[in-house]
Amino acid sequence: MPGSRTAVYDEHADWYNDHMSADGVGHYVQRVHETLGDLLGHGSGTCLDVCCGTGAHASRLGELGWTPLGVDLSRGQLRHAVRRLPVAVADATALPLADGSVPAAVCVLASTDVPDYAAVLREIARVLAPGGRFVHLGVHPCFVGAFADRSDPPRVVVDPGYTDRSRRFDGGNPAGVRVRVGAWHLPMADLLNAATTTGLRLTRTAENGPDGIPELFGFLAVKEEADDTSPHRPLQLGPSGV
Repeated sequence: MPGSRTAVYDEHADWYNDHMSADGVGHYVQRVHETLGDLLGHGSGTCLDVCCGTGAHASRLGELGWTPLGVDLSRGQLRHAVRRLPVAVADATALPLADGSVPAAVCVLASTDVPDYAAVLREIARVLAPGGRFVHLGVHPCFVGAFADRSDPPRVVVDPGYTDRSRRFDGGNPAGVRVRVGAWHLPMADLLNAATTTGLRLTRTAENGPDGIPELFGFLAVKEEADDTSPHRPLQLGPSGV
């Protein structure tokens, strides 16, 4: 999973490929793939995997019937991904695809890797066909980040750093991803507003995590049909997978 402007994952690509193995059986990877399937659902045709990284989620997309196509800025990550799906080197804020050209897209565990996720969402909305599905799935913006003290599980203590949108390298697992590449925090309201201002209509949300505290948050959004005059259906919340 890269940053959208600099491929910060290049020097960590081999480590990350082992850390987030596409064949991993750890509970975290299982929760990610379960939630991804719950939101995206079965389908056919191309599913664009934006910020695909090492292709860790391509197998899940294939199980759902989709044909995954990955884009990422990190050539180091794509060395691993190319064994799992077709890929292209691309900035997530300038996707090399025509308007309305794909029926589905996902961005999994990458929103904190880019300085301007709203710009990524605008590009995804541009390349989605009318009626196309988009799934965002990432760390929970309310409970995971440098602002969240998780040292006394299952308690999570949130401090005023929740409003800090800068890139930070602290607050995570000292042997994990964030100390290596950092993370940009996007508060929940910013995330949802960024999606809804692109012409995407949120239709479902999901949370997942152990011990009653969600560590993942995702949503399914649909690109509005050009001539859709029907009333908007309400956003479906849950069920929570905690």
